[in-house]
Amino acid sequence: MREKNETVAPETDKNVCTFLVNGLDCPDCAAKIERGVAGLPGVLDARVNFLKGRLIVRFEKSPNKKAVERKVQALGHTLATSAKASPRAIDRSLIVLTVICGVFTASGIMHHQLHGSDWLTIPLYLIAMITGGFHIARKGLLALKNLSLDMNFLMTIAVVGAAAIGEWDEGAVVIFLFSVAHLLEAFSLDKARNSIRKLMDMSPKLALVNRDGREILVPVEDVTIGETVVVKPGSSIPVDGKICLGGSSVNQAAITGESMLVEKRVGDEVFAGTLNQQGALEVVVTKLWEDTELSRIIHLVEEAQAQRAPSQQFVDRFARYYTPIVVGGAVLVAVLPTLLLGAPFTVWFYRALVMLVIACPCALVISTPITIVSGLSRAAWSGVLIKGGIYLEGAGKLRCIALDKTGTLTMGQPVVAEVISLNGIDPSHLLAIAAALESRSEHPLAAAISGYACDAGAAFTRLDRFESLPGKGVRGEIDGTAYYLGSHSMFETMGICDSGAHQKLAAIENSNQTAILVGKDGLLLGIFAITDEVREGAKAAIDSLKKNGITHTVMLTGDNSRTAQAIGKQLGLDEIRAELLPQDKVQVVKALCDKYGTVAMVGDGVNDAPALAAATMGIAMGTAGTDAALETADIALMADDLSRLPFLLKLGKKTLTIVKQNIVLAIGIKAAFLALAIPGYATLWMAVFADMGASLLVIFNGLRMLKK
Repeated sequence: MREKNETVAPETDKNVCTFLVNGLDCPDCAAKIERGVAGLPGVLDARVNFLKGRLIVRFEKSPNKKAVERKVQALGHTLATSAKASPRAIDRSLIVLTVICGVFTASGIMHHQLHGSDWLTIPLYLIAMITGGFHIARKGLLALKNLSLDMNFLMTIAVVGAAAIGEWDEGAVVIFLFSVAHLLEAFSLDKARNSIRKLMDMSPKLALVNRDGREILVPVEDVTIGETVVVKPGSSIPVDGKICLGGSSVNQAAITGESMLVEKRVGDEVFAGTLNQQGALEVVVTKLWEDTELSRIIHLVEEAQAQRAPSQQFVDRFARYYTPIVVGGAVLVAVLPTLLLGAPFTVWFYRALVMLVIACPCALVISTPITIVSGLSRAAWSGVLIKGGIYLEGAGKLRCIALDKTGTLTMGQPVVAEVISLNGIDPSHLLAIAAALESRSEHPLAAAISGYACDAGAAFTRLDRFESLPGKGVRGEIDGTAYYLGSHSMFETMGICDSGAHQKLAAIENSNQTAILVGKDGLLLGIFAITDEVREGAKAAIDSLKKNGITHTVMLTGDNSRTAQAIGKQLGLDEIRAELLPQDKVQVVKALCDKYGTVAMVGDGVNDAPALAAATMGIAMGTAGTDAALETADIALMADDLSRLPFLLKLGKKTLTIVKQNIVLAIGIKAAFLALAIPGYATLWMAVFADMGASLLVIFNGLRMLKK
């Protein structure tokens, strides 16, 4: 049911190499590098993560890094020595040259205004063009060499053409404005590129480790599993581990997005990047630094940023045809009026130059990724991991959400409320049988029954054979007798529920409790009434989902119908599907997808894996520290907080809104200036303002996603 994004092979593959590209500040340049490297012999595919400045190349056999380096250099860029570095800041020489360009442009304008002569004005303008346009012309010529029409080449032609027809002042002003806008664009892009650093900066670089009876500071990368780390009050926890001494309140916002402090005691799990508030802690390390929860989050967000959202794929296809069409139109505007109508060549040539400046699709190409990356980063800071723009955009289109009951809508911590013995069985013997049967089960209710039996001092009974009956219960042999433990429906099928038991079961199920029955062939022995409290804030979250565009909410559960209906009614759900086997949940989700198109399934990420996979998007709850859930789901809510669901919907809707705004702005501004250019109402410098102004506008608009 689910669309899959196209991605390169994992970076752990020995034939996959990651390179950092310096000076990558234009999406068109990124596309050129991607196409150029992908065309090299022995390269299977290449992907450029523009906003991270990274080039990921998958080779057919052994990597040929030198060939990639030569190709990237031929396209006007250089590779950093380490792929783990950060994108290099703008070359200071470009800033200096831009300032010099501005000084000589202003001097030329002032001299022309004061004296009106050209003997000094033209040389001043020429120096401005050379200083401001050197790096632009260099990149433009390299683009031409590689048979590509990029903004640098188009701008070079426009400026040279302006000088050729005597428009020296406009040529100088255009090159200065373009250089300034280029710098502003690069600086603003840095903000988006560095958004992931907010996560990286949450973790300390050093850890205080207890070694040989001494506490010493070591880099977190050097801390090994099993060592003990000392965390002082007010310090960040540097590793993932379990508390072996002490207790404290911990701020886990970096991982789960929770605003409330979490009380931690001996045996509790803590995560790298979280903040210890009051008490001193000693933590036994359970994961190496590269495997910590924070590292995994950073890695998943970076992977998500590299993927192309549906809107970005549309924009890329549009831009591929837009530029050649406009350039072709500019050529026709330059020559046809003169050839067919005898119009002045310089007039129409100038108008064609204006069209060339407008032809570059930079604003359009960057309009989507800047918004998607900002949205993914905003979500990660709030404890929501989204594995790609396709799911972020998809969240904004959701109309139906299916939710698992146990552990999602309820606390997932069931306890035994009542034990009812039937047919003369001794209560202690009933507990012993139930404890034996549940000792091999992994169902959430098993822990509740086993824990209750243990607390009651039930004797251990040997279990000879055990069989799990998925979605129903369990079967086991004790002293040669087969016993069953499971749902009401299973015992109805076995035909061993009498009228007296029905009355007791109805009372249990009508009070929002789950009935677990114990029996043997032909005889019902007892009933366990299990209660699982509805999660705090669940009703408010469901109400908020409906206010944010969800038209249909469904609860899917294997629990009995009476209990499910009671909980569903309490929460205000639209549909309740009870007594479902795992395969039944999959069929329900598929039917919902057929009816509503886009459906999210919310579950624990492990037990509900088939249903999560069948939905348009799978959303796993409370996945902090759960490796399997992070791998299973498309979206992971790090905390057991249902309020993150309405947040996700709002973020998705805001993303779609800003993406649409940016596309309309980029295309609209281009179209307007193209319409003004042909009749001669637009000048070169106005075209530069339009082009780079549109780029800056969509960048700043996209960066709004980083705000709360």
